[in-house]
Amino acid sequence: MLSRRQMLFGGASAVAVLAGSAGLVSIFGRADAADGDFPVTMTPEEWKAKLTSQQYAVLREAGTERAYTSPLNEEKRAGTFHCAGCDNALYSSDTKYESGTGWPSFYQPVDDGAVATSVDYKLVYPRTEVHCADCGGHLGHIFDDGPPPTGKRHCINGVALVFRPSDGGEAVLG
Repeated sequence: MLSRRQMLFGGASAVAVLAGSAGLVSIFGRADAADGDFPVTMTPEEWKAKLTSQQYAVLREAGTERAYTSPLNEEKRAGTFHCAGCDNALYSSDTKYESGTGWPSFYQPVDDGAVATSVDYKLVYPRTEVHCADCGGHLGHIFDDGPPPTGKRHCINGVALVFRPSDGGEAVLG
């Protein structure tokens, strides 16, 4: 799975060669949340052993899954969506809505401390990246076109999530 940066610019190494300086590369990247100070930390090798290749590409390399590919798009049961990397509770089914984008969308996290944000410039202009507050895993982006009461759309890669139904049923991987 290629990240958007790799698809747009032919890989980070090509950007570095073309840019000729590390300063320009950082403009196209993100403030890497995965390098922050988080309660849950693992080495890249440990993350690779724990996650599927798609989960790793999204959560640890800030990739994006193809739209309309996650089974969580259609998930309508009551429950909670957790980080696939560390099991942190992120979003309640009460705040999930159909955005028409092809990714699970929520208007707010389960609580203020569940997610954190940073700014990324992968598409050259700034966007608000949302990541797990416990492990720093990339989840998706937040946009200002969501429904009331927040007006926000947390557009989340389903592969970065695990759905745990309230009735105690079997968890669903995104």
